[in-house]
Amino acid sequence: MTQSRRNSEGGGVGPAGAEQPGHQPEGGRAADIYAARALRDFGDGFAAVLLPVYLASIGLGPLEIGVVATAALLGSALLTLGIGFLAVRADRRTLLLAASGLMIATGLAYTQSSTYALLLLVAFLGTINPSSGSVSIFVPLEHAVLSRLVADADRTRAFARYSLLGALAAAFGALAATSPDFLVTIGMSRLTALKAMFVLYASLGLAGGLVYARIPVGPKTSPKDRPAAALGPSRGIVYKLAALFSIDAFAGGFAVQSLMALWLFSKFGLSLSTAGVFFFWSGILSAVSFPFAAWLSNRIGLVNTMVFTHIPSSICLILAALVPNLHASLAFLLVRAALSQMDVPTRSSYVMAVVTPPERPAAASLTSVPRSLAAAASPAIAGALFAAGFEAWPLVICGVLKILYDLALLWTFRHVKPPEEL
Repeated sequence: MTQSRRNSEGGGVGPAGAEQPGHQPEGGRAADIYAARALRDFGDGFAAVLLPVYLASIGLGPLEIGVVATAALLGSALLTLGIGFLAVRADRRTLLLAASGLMIATGLAYTQSSTYALLLLVAFLGTINPSSGSVSIFVPLEHAVLSRLVADADRTRAFARYSLLGALAAAFGALAATSPDFLVTIGMSRLTALKAMFVLYASLGLAGGLVYARIPVGPKTSPKDRPAAALGPSRGIVYKLAALFSIDAFAGGFAVQSLMALWLFSKFGLSLSTAGVFFFWSGILSAVSFPFAAWLSNRIGLVNTMVFTHIPSSICLILAALVPNLHASLAFLLVRAALSQMDVPTRSSYVMAVVTPPERPAAASLTSVPRSLAAAASPAIAGALFAAGFEAWPLVICGVLKILYDLALLWTFRHVKPPEEL
């Protein structure tokens, strides 16, 4: 039985591929999702760059910084897992508001945390994202809401737009990471300036919550109308995707943005301002690749777009780690940035396409959680390699594992097509 036939038998897809009932054209509430994503990613953009700087300024070493990043990713994974299954029975707007409250608390908690144990606790329970990517409890909720608002034919473009706005916001967030240097020049202490940025992070959580409050409460359902299980006919496909995505995420954990910043600081002596400008342009290149990814996927398919843009980006990462020259290394990293994120909107669209609508929150969660769990282990390993003097190894390991993941994804899902590709 093909996947598209299973979707039609799942009882939730109408003629246009939209979830029934309650499908609405894109706009309105979809724009609210875009805006909230942009606010959150702006905060993630500067937090990912500033987190290792802040932790180093209070006395933590590379290994301890890697462990904090691991704790953050592990905590995010567990929260995302719970949210994905809770969303089957709870109102998604309410859950998004609760997540915004957690973002506020996280930013404020970092300004008050001074001991290593407390920092680990805040990282584990909070929303700070050391990877700068969209890995958080917000993701399965936003994906499910956005998929409901658009037809199948528009879904990949909608996710490209969603990713584009988030990436642009993250790029400007990375540029905002230069703010502490400016604040120091006007008389503020460096530590106070760094803490002020975490207050800004909390403020963005508040602004995002106000945007989520505009989303109408979902229709109430009686217990007999709720699905018996979060996953049904698409369970096998979701588990295979989750396993493969976990390999990709474990690899990516060796080169999360916080550790990339640490690598640039230690190997080339980059200043915070220069690093912020670099990550800004890196983010811009990633952002402009999203509409192209949507265009390309319409011509060669979602899986092919994921694989054939990802492999060259991984090769560039390996080359960036091996060349001794700063400018050559940054050039390879910028080429990587232009290619490496093209799988983001296509991956999200593909997951939403190959499952039935009632399964979407759990599918988004279950394909995100193994990514976070797998990615949680590698930053600590990378930190240990940095501390031991093997600074290039994490980047090389990341690139090699990602290439193996891409080949496995292509082989496993080359025949599983979304309805619009049949």
